[in-house]
Amino acid sequence: MKKILFPIILFSAYASAQIPAGYYDGTSGLTGYALKSKVHDIISTKSINWHYGDLPDYYNQTDLEKYYDHNASNTTILLDIYSEIPAGPDAYEYTASNLTGTASAEGMGWNREHMIPQSTFSTNSDISNYPMFSDLNFIIPADARINQLRNNFPYGIGGTTTFYNFTNGSKIGNAVIPGYPYTGRVYEPIDEFKGDVARTLLYFAVRYEGKLNSFNYALSSSSTVTPANDLCPLDGTEERAFDTAYINMLKQWNTLDPVSQREIDRNNAVYTIQKNRNPFIDHPEWVDLIWSETPDAIPPLTPGSLVSTQQNAYFINLSWTPTTDTDILGYKIYVNGSSTPAAVTKNTSVSIDHLSPSTTYNFTVKAFDKGYLESPNSNTVTATTLASDSYAKDLMIVKYIEGTGNNKALEIVNKTGHEVNLNNYRLNMQSYSGGNYYYSDTYELEGKIGNNESFVILNPNASLPCYTNNQAKFVTASDPMTFSGGQYIELAYNEFTPADVIGVKNTVNANGNTSLYRKSSITQPNTDFSISEWDSYASNYCLNLGVLSTSDIIFAENKEFRIYPNPVHENIFVAGETEDVKSAEILDYAGRLIYTEKSPFKSKKNIGVPNIPSGTYLLKLDNHIYPFIKK
Repeated sequence: MKKILFPIILFSAYASAQIPAGYYDGTSGLTGYALKSKVHDIISTKSINWHYGDLPDYYNQTDLEKYYDHNASNTTILLDIYSEIPAGPDAYEYTASNLTGTASAEGMGWNREHMIPQSTFSTNSDISNYPMFSDLNFIIPADARINQLRNNFPYGIGGTTTFYNFTNGSKIGNAVIPGYPYTGRVYEPIDEFKGDVARTLLYFAVRYEGKLNSFNYALSSSSTVTPANDLCPLDGTEERAFDTAYINMLKQWNTLDPVSQREIDRNNAVYTIQKNRNPFIDHPEWVDLIWSETPDAIPPLTPGSLVSTQQNAYFINLSWTPTTDTDILGYKIYVNGSSTPAAVTKNTSVSIDHLSPSTTYNFTVKAFDKGYLESPNSNTVTATTLASDSYAKDLMIVKYIEGTGNNKALEIVNKTGHEVNLNNYRLNMQSYSGGNYYYSDTYELEGKIGNNESFVILNPNASLPCYTNNQAKFVTASDPMTFSGGQYIELAYNEFTPADVIGVKNTVNANGNTSLYRKSSITQPNTDFSISEWDSYASNYCLNLGVLSTSDIIFAENKEFRIYPNPVHENIFVAGETEDVKSAEILDYAGRLIYTEKSPFKSKKNIGVPNIPSGTYLLKLDNHIYPFIKK
């Protein structure tokens, strides 16, 4: 007898979901885009990014058909939402071994389906971009023929004009989405899986906030096949993500097809593999709570008093007074009259970097609100960069571990003098094959890194003796983290502008089985690799990986905090506004981490050190360093 998967009600989703304790801390009381940004931070931190080639094996954990025509002990048949017939026998079924490239008819095999098409986020047809390229939360096994015919068409409501009808009732037809201007082709899933699709697309919008504006998102109204990058329903906004009419359709699908046990089980399995979750499976009510903004039609007032607060060789700091509007999303900063903003921020200050020394620039700022209306330009500020300064002009690679097997790691440091937006950076790798040099798939960084901070990028299969996945900021098995010493590795700004490199381009390099540590005397990145800038160590050497040495440390010159007594016996007391300090670390002068504590001053003003041996140490409070002596 056919086993039908009935929708489960909301409270059973919470009862069955294995949400780790504290996973969604900080979301209580938030609504609208503030909630969306907070959830983005949660699901983007510490996730593991596997290789695209790993996914077929993982589908045996995430997508087995245990819910309709198979029992819970099924260990072979994959569930394909494009072909599954909930109320009757399926026309065909697949196991993981039936993976295929193309198909001329349904039932010939399955392949990996990016529910948000690859063309949305790929650099070009030859290079795919990680982590999006292998994110299990929106890549599913699907019938190869349906996947092929879906092409890059968005999901949507199809009208009476249909081009393809599939065996389970899904179809491709011209769009009739209420209020939505696009009338081209859409793929309409069956009702059983419309909520699954909606929650997956909205996951993508949250997970990749901060990058959405850089993706391909223009929609064509054509009903014929048009270039791939014309068919993504994203609208170019970071917060709203989709056109309001399209959001309304997804909200309806989320309500009409509630979270199923299949989704809950898949979410739990993906978390085990990838270490992040689809928040809308755990909290489907968040769909309406986030996309609940009701913007007005009044443009915001002009930001006031734009000033340049600091000029350096490669960056200029700006600040301004906020507008008095209550619905402001952020501010766009323009340089020399360009129509494209140089930066977008939610704050009222910013560092504009990648400037040239001894050069004069003109800056203006606009506010934009929840309706994406913009204010008039602020006053213009003219500022000139210095001829030189003591800061690095860009991020620097300071450690390169090329060890046995998958023991691959990079450490990157920010000594630029300002916070850096990592969404503008990526790792590229050039390889050699068949007499040709070529760039393989790329890995995009994300988030921010403070001045005088470093971070590690680690292959998830690494087994280094001194560093783990939990310690790394980025964990990825993407192509750039599979180097073997012969490749050219490039930390790039804005896709292909090198910031710093390992190896020489268009050359088979000789950095295999080697750990390279940047000499402390090197204070600037270099796009012309020179081995003289590096100390060489044996394969798998990783001492102090992820820990700044004392030569990397810039002691706090400002007086945010004062520590006392010094020398200290049992407790270090800290004077100042300590409530917002996120972490306290104690390091020795070799850079080794001795002690760490999260949110150390929530209910006290001191840090206990009775068990630390006598000696000289460094107290690091977020980005600020204070030397002290332990008696």
